[in-house]
Amino acid sequence: MTTQAISQQLAQHSRASFATLIRLLGDFDLAEEALQEACMAALQQWPEQGIPANPRAWLVSCGRFKIIDSLRRRSHFEQHLLPQLSELELQSQTSNPWDDPDIADDSLRLIFVCCHPALSQEAQLALTLREVCGLSTEQIAKALLLKAPTLAQRIVRAKNKIRDAGIPYEVPERGQLQQRLDSVLQVIYLVFNEGYGAAFNDNYICRSLTGEAIRLCRWLHTLLPKPDSEVMGLLGLMLLQDARSGARLDADGELVLLENQDRELWSQEQIREGVDWTTRALSSGPAGFYSLQAAIAAVHAEADNYQETDWLQIVGLYEVLYSLHPGPVVALNRAVALAMAHGPDAGLPLIDELITQGELSEYHLVFAARAELLRRQQAYSAAANDFRRALQLCHQPSEQRFLQTRLAECEKNN
Repeated sequence: MTTQAISQQLAQHSRASFATLIRLLGDFDLAEEALQEACMAALQQWPEQGIPANPRAWLVSCGRFKIIDSLRRRSHFEQHLLPQLSELELQSQTSNPWDDPDIADDSLRLIFVCCHPALSQEAQLALTLREVCGLSTEQIAKALLLKAPTLAQRIVRAKNKIRDAGIPYEVPERGQLQQRLDSVLQVIYLVFNEGYGAAFNDNYICRSLTGEAIRLCRWLHTLLPKPDSEVMGLLGLMLLQDARSGARLDADGELVLLENQDRELWSQEQIREGVDWTTRALSSGPAGFYSLQAAIAAVHAEADNYQETDWLQIVGLYEVLYSLHPGPVVALNRAVALAMAHGPDAGLPLIDELITQGELSEYHLVFAARAELLRRQQAYSAAANDFRRALQLCHQPSEQRFLQTRLAECEKNN
């Protein structure tokens, strides 16, 4: 049995095994220790004994008994461990991971625990990346542009909150499922956006988050008791956005706007799959937040070139989206779509209104959008002012360089 084959099996089954170990051991840290011990044992035993018929159950059983042995040794010096040890020993005599009816739902339970609304969104994101996706603290910190100790403290606080608040390790009841599912989808999309935006930082670990989010959404779709239109919509949206990744930066790592992207570099396979998921989402229930965004992405993806983009259809979709989910960012995107369909004069007043309202005062894209429309009107002095403001608020290197180039053009033409 090759080391590569064993490593593939461990990668495939480790996170699901971890989810079951959390349920059995009742503790994130103990489950992490158990999984590490089980994986080490697998690397020692499987080359000679072969990969077991049920690798996940083997890892769970091995990990649980490794922890029981550890607690037995430690309980001689730490008496407070005795009740926990007794409970685990009794449990190990009465339950068998090879024949456990709850094992199929453990991964879904873990997702809902990590995305519990009692936790802050930052904590949900960090905990999901660490415990569900299995990324290291250093990887997550690099992806989220945080220091590793800061990220580690955030994860510890989240685990303590789960313990102290008695957050149940369970799938919500049907009446609560949709509300809780919304939190899960928000976190998955946050994972995706962390990776999608990080592409501009030329950071491989960050870019891999887009694939992790897509994988997580696929997994969620298979775990739920029945198909959910917004899960399918989010999956379609992420596939359609990710399909353009190969064209978003040029050979020098500079940002390429959608209108200038080489569509030959777009992944047609992902576009076809993304459109299929979007179609299924829209046909299986009322259009939701992610399904409508996926529909907008599909209009872009199916246009042969930028000039043939159906901006009127995009405007209509944004109108529906805004009526269901009013918010400043959706309003900004609707204003830009109106400007593309009917000219800058149609979008600028709406953007001015958003800036006056102040909700996007620290959002660099509102000023970049206004500057771009002013540039198209050849109002170079006003455009330069907005490009300067956008530069002050922007933190991504490639976007900064793009904005600086636009600013220089406006200053030259002024």
